[in-house]
Amino acid sequence: MSESRELTVTFVPGVTPGKWIHRWEERMPGVPLVSTPVPESRQLDAVRAGEVDMAFVRLPVDKTGLHVIPLYNELSVVVAPKDHPIAAFDELNVEDLADEYLLANPDDFPEWRDISTEIAAGTRKPLPPMASIEEALDLVEAGLGILILPMSVGRLLSRKTLRSRLLHGVAETSIALAWIDSFQPLPAEDEAVIQEFIGVVRGRSANSSRQPSVQAKQDAAPKKGAKTGKSTTSGRTPAAKGKSVIHRRTANRQHQ
Repeated sequence: MSESRELTVTFVPGVTPGKWIHRWEERMPGVPLVSTPVPESRQLDAVRAGEVDMAFVRLPVDKTGLHVIPLYNELSVVVAPKDHPIAAFDELNVEDLADEYLLANPDDFPEWRDISTEIAAGTRKPLPPMASIEEALDLVEAGLGILILPMSVGRLLSRKTLRSRLLHGVAETSIALAWIDSFQPLPAEDEAVIQEFIGVVRGRSANSSRQPSVQAKQDAAPKKGAKTGKSTTSGRTPAAKGKSVIHRRTANRQHQ
């Protein structure tokens, strides 16, 4: 593969891409990987705008026009003030939260919605304004309610004034890798870069025959009994240095 390309990815809170970045740097030192954190509310904006190649997202998402590969599931935690009764337990069931005020849309947690005493009684108050998880945690800290979060997010945003406990009885959340489903095939080298990264994220070994880099080496190796010699032509034109896969893809479309 050419050494002039760049792969760009974004990731939502709770995703720690360090291990994948490390593996990528070991296997593909000539292809820089640039990763950028994004809030969950805008987790697909950059990839849909063609600003990055791929995105680590938290499901569910609108899959229209996308390739989406689920990677792993996450357990949930309930977050409350440190002096809340949940602090006395290591784990809880969603039924234990029936009398609590959840600082979230009840439809996002149907298991809690269906057993909530305030919803059953028709006494639930409207949600206060919250523009981010951090603002929601401020309200938890003030004693206005509880939150249910993916465990990784609860750990990432932990505070000394709050306590989080493993919560059973709610659906697990899922992390996935998403990228644009192009209306036309990508150039072979661009597709190879994307497939190489998918293999890294999925845990394929550096010597896996499914990795494009391994296939390229096998294709380039002299065949038994074949004559060797230098090629006088090249079927590929190197991309502009520093350009990402998606940037080159966009440029190709504009010239069509």
